[in-house]
Amino acid sequence: MTTDAAEDWKHWHEQRTEAVSAPHGPLALTGTHWIEDHPEGRLPDMPGRWTVDGDAVLLAAGGSDGIQVAGRPLSGQVRLVADAGPAAEARIAYGERRFVVLVREGVWGVRDFDPASPARQAFRGIEATPYDPRWSVPGRFTPYGERRTVRVGNADGRERGLGLGGELAFTLAGQELTLQVTVQEDGSLWAVFGDSTSGRGSYRFRFLRPAAPDARGRTTVDFNRALLPPCAFADHFICPFPPPGNTLGAEIAAGERNLLR
Repeated sequence: MTTDAAEDWKHWHEQRTEAVSAPHGPLALTGTHWIEDHPEGRLPDMPGRWTVDGDAVLLAAGGSDGIQVAGRPLSGQVRLVADAGPAAEARIAYGERRFVVLVREGVWGVRDFDPASPARQAFRGIEATPYDPRWSVPGRFTPYGERRTVRVGNADGRERGLGLGGELAFTLAGQELTLQVTVQEDGSLWAVFGDSTSGRGSYRFRFLRPAAPDARGRTTVDFNRALLPPCAFADHFICPFPPPGNTLGAEIAAGERNLLR
């Protein structure tokens, strides 16, 4: 084990802990409300009236409701598209809370991030296995001829499409393994995977984010940086479950495993 790699991992783990415990990090999510489930426009414990207006959300509120849009009190209506950035940068504020507009397969919703959430107050850290070079191996990415979409269950009990861009092959402890992966806008890869430790020493599934492959498809598969999905921190996230073929028979006793209890 190289000292530099171990130190890099330690720094990564510290930064990750800081990020998830930030005031508007994943631990702060107290609700994901789908507007179609509330035809009257009143979302649980949230001021204002929220309705779908074509390809956006229409928020109506009075000055006494206490809602701010981009730092200014809202008295009237505002049309909102989905928030692309982190919750801390959301346009809609209600005191210290942030309301984040999202859309999934044409269904509009609003997330409520509250720094005073019980989950954030109770957070004690992330249980993670210290860096071990055995879990970092070469990988080769082979893109599919065209983008594929598979239907997978999500943590909220609904089924949604998961876009897949190719296959990542690697050898781990003598086993030849593959993962179906999504290609991100920056070229990096994203995999949702399970393994033989899932639900037995590790969370029920995890994420992996390998760097963008080079021109020959080469990248590094580093399970030291396996991530807990957002739904491990708050029940109101809608994380996708692993697609077919992404539940590995290997025991991946590496990376983030669970929340500390």
